[in-house]
Amino acid sequence: MNSISKNKRLSRKDRILDAAEELFARHAFDGVSMRMVADKASVDLALASYHFGSKRGLFDAVLLRRAEVLNEKRLEALEKCQKDAGENGPEIEAIIDAFLFPLLGRGLQDDSGWLHYFELVAQVNNSPEWGGQLMTKYFDPLVRRFIDALKKALPDAEPADIYWSYHFLSGALTLTFADTGRIDKLSGGAAKSHDMKAAYERMVPFVAAGIKQVCQKK
Repeated sequence: MNSISKNKRLSRKDRILDAAEELFARHAFDGVSMRMVADKASVDLALASYHFGSKRGLFDAVLLRRAEVLNEKRLEALEKCQKDAGENGPEIEAIIDAFLFPLLGRGLQDDSGWLHYFELVAQVNNSPEWGGQLMTKYFDPLVRRFIDALKKALPDAEPADIYWSYHFLSGALTLTFADTGRIDKLSGGAAKSHDMKAAYERMVPFVAAGIKQVCQKK
């Protein structure tokens, strides 16, 4: 389906969200106006304000829309790996895989909307102004489920080591989301920053090994 036909099938509210998602990813919150969003979505400015109230309301709606999908998929993956593992609980690798696969391993890199969303999450997670507030609001309840799974898999680990391990995982993930192109230049094209599936395949064993090294360092 071409972009024009697809755009016609979207509701005006979805067009506003899609336009805002792309603009916020490209220009950040302060670089976007409601007028810019309305123009890109080909709707009246009053309609954008009617649906979302303010630019902050629109920003929150953009973050929430895909966060709900990701949180659902991540929870399904975590519960499945826990069920499959039985009473002893899953291995570290299985927990990390459940955390990463719904974001990096599902081929979402082929969807421009998801790519814009990933870029936006990278911005938010690395922002002193937004990170603590918005990431806590939209993602922390589920993140705590994964941290609890890591604590069960590593019962002798110091709590601080578990949380630092998650911190490093989050950093690696959001740097991958940012798709800066730096790894392309460093590697001479051998690795490409937009290839999230390749990142996923390497990040799971890399992160799992790091967590084991940090949390089993007795």
